[in-house]
Formats: sequence, C-alpha cells, structure tokens
Amino acid sequence: MTETNLSWGRPMLAIPGPSVMPDRVLQAMHRPAPNIYAGQLVEMTASISPDLKAVARSTSHVAMYIANGHGSWEAALSNTLSRGDKVLVLATGRFAHGWADMAAFMGVECDIVDFGKRTPFDLAEVEEKLRADKAHEYKAVLAVQVDTSTSVKSDIAALRKGMDAAGHPALLMVDCIACLGCDDFHMDAWGVDVMVAGCQKGLMTPPGMAFVFFSDKADKARDTAGNVTHYWDWRPRSRPEEYYQHFDGTAPTHHLYGLREALDMIVHEEGLENVIARHAVLARAVWAAFEHWGQSGPLELNVVDPQYRSNAVTSVRIGPPYGTELRNWLADQAGLTLGIGLGMAPPGDPAWHGFFRVGHMGHANVQMILGTLSSIEAGLNAIGVEHTPGGATAAAKVVSGA
Repeated sequence: MTETNLSWGRPMLAIPGPSVMPDRVLQAMHRPAPNIYAGQLVEMTASISPDLKAVARSTSHVAMYIANGHGSWEAALSNTLSRGDKVLVLATGRFAHGWADMAAFMGVECDIVDFGKRTPFDLAEVEEKLRADKAHEYKAVLAVQVDTSTSVKSDIAALRKGMDAAGHPALLMVDCIACLGCDDFHMDAWGVDVMVAGCQKGLMTPPGMAFVFFSDKADKARDTAGNVTHYWDWRPRSRPEEYYQHFDGTAPTHHLYGLREALDMIVHEEGLENVIARHAVLARAVWAAFEHWGQSGPLELNVVDPQYRSNAVTSVRIGPPYGTELRNWLADQAGLTLGIGLGMAPPGDPAWHGFFRVGHMGHANVQMILGTLSSIEAGLNAIGVEHTPGGATAAAKVVSGA
C-alpha cells in the first residue's frame, strides 16, 4: 500500500521570484500574436512607461529590455561606464558580488566592501571610503536595496545622504530586483541615478522583461560611456522615434499584455501605497511565526534587526541538513516550494543545506501566507526539527490585528 500523498491540488510557489502570477495576468497573455507595427500593442506600450515610473516614484527615464535581472545589470553598466573606470560595490549578499563580477568582465575595476550576510551597509564606513577618494576615481556606487539571497534590506536614502555629505559626485546605482513594488522606494526623492528591476517579482509578470530607470545625470554619463552597445543603449528605448526601437527589434508582445494587467492591479486598483502596506503586514506575520518557532531549537531569522528585513523575502537559518529536508518534504507532501539557501554557503559545503528562503512578494494575501506558514509548521513536525509550537497562530494574530 502506498503512502498517502497530500500534495495534490494547486501548488504554491513561495520562492523569492518568480512570484505567484495572478490569473488575470496569465489570461491577459493568452491571446493570438498581435500586430507589432501599429494599433493596440503600440498604444498599450506607451501607457506602460508612466506606470513603471509611478512604481519607482520617478519622473525620469525608463528603458525596457527583453532580459532577466542580469540583463538590467549589464544595461546599467554599459550605459554609464568605460573600461578602466572604478566603482565602489557595497555587498550584503550574493547579488552585489554578481553585479561586480559583470562589471569586472566589462573591464571596470571594482572595489568591493563586504558587510557580510546578516547586516546592511555600515554607512559611516561608506562615507569614510568616499571621503578618502579625493580624486573622485569612483564613477559609481553599486548597491542592492534588498539582496534576494540574504533578505538584508539597506537604507538607500541614508546612503545618498552619506554620498552628499562626502561631496562625492559618483552615480548612485541601485538594484531593486527583489523588492520593487514590495518595499518602499523613492527614486527621485532619494537621489538615485540608476535603478534596475525585473518583471517577475513584485511586478507579478512571468520572467522575461527587465527595466533600467535613469536620471538626467546618468544619461549624461552615457555620452562618454565606452561600454555602450547597440542592443543595451537606453536612449532609443526610452524615447524611441519608431516603435521597434523600444526593444531593438520585435517586442515581447505577450509579456507586455501581462505587464499591463499587473500594473493596472498595482497602480490603478489597489494603489501602490496599499500594495506596500499589504506586503509589510504579511512580512511581519512571517517574522512572527519564525520568531515564535525559534524560541527553542535551531530556527533563526537571518536578519536579526526587523528594520533591516525585507517585505519581499525572508532568509532563514535552520542548520544542516534540515533546510533541504524541510524543502523536500514540503514540495513532496504539501505542494509548497520554498527557496533554496542561495549564496549562504559555498556550493558543495554541507552548510548549504542549513538555509532556506520564503518569498512573500507580489500576488500574496493572508490565506496564502498563513497556508504557507501552517505547512512549514507541519513540515517541522514531520522531519523532527525542535521548535516551539504555535508559529502559525502567532502569524494569525499579526494579520488579525492589522
């Protein structure tokens, strides 16, 4: 007799991107291929840029690419830097290092300051570093607002204040791939020159589109950027004379229909402020569950201080081999997929099996999050991880009091 399997039914994807895609978005994409030269597609694309800027809280420029987040990294670098330029990279996890690796491949010298995997930038140290650069060799400061691997959230507004206090003219370039539309972000008010994002997380659209938002100051750097190429050039994309220039060729037609629907939901129906507030409550519920479970046993939130945690993703320490065992049990028996402990330990290191991540971004509500947390509690029981029972109840108290 085979063991009863309880995973049958609609699966739940609780990884930090791609996020759960709304049925409305998928249905908007389910249509015949449109005319790519005139008509509805062209008119609809023109409506997307203003709403993307609204999500970024920016009035500057935005270029759209057929790419993932790594593509937006390359676009940002190629439009602003030349071989031999130097940048300061502030690392709080794997993804700042990834952006630096790409810059180095393009001939850019990267001065990486690694703040570990559990804390944000030390702003005093960054300011001191910038003041010491008397010759202003740093052409840009590269920072990740929320590192998807560690779930560390850094204070971008304070970073800009430190750069201004140091009197440094470098561009401030920020990766918001994990958190745009989930955590608060104000591109213009915070003085961000370049921001990169993708469509597959807070923007609730299947992977395949990336965005680079850029200020007039950053666009001026494009005049002397030696790394710019025809495909990544942001100027024709952000202000095209012909429609095809938006994408340097054929548009990602069905992604645009999906993105249009997602932006309708975010900007014109729920409203961005309410979207951010919803994410904040759901995130606090997740943290409450893990803090309760962790009163006994090995469970521990990776980011100790709540002000440095993200509304979009939570990285958890549980110790090997429990991270992998829990993920496997939940996938096999509950139809729930959690994120791997990406970047928390070197590949092949047994410690890698001691981490996992929970995504709570985009199209998520109370029943989805409480269902995820109740399933996790069942998994902890099933694989025999010591914990204090009642984490899901602690989370329920958070959302019932919101």
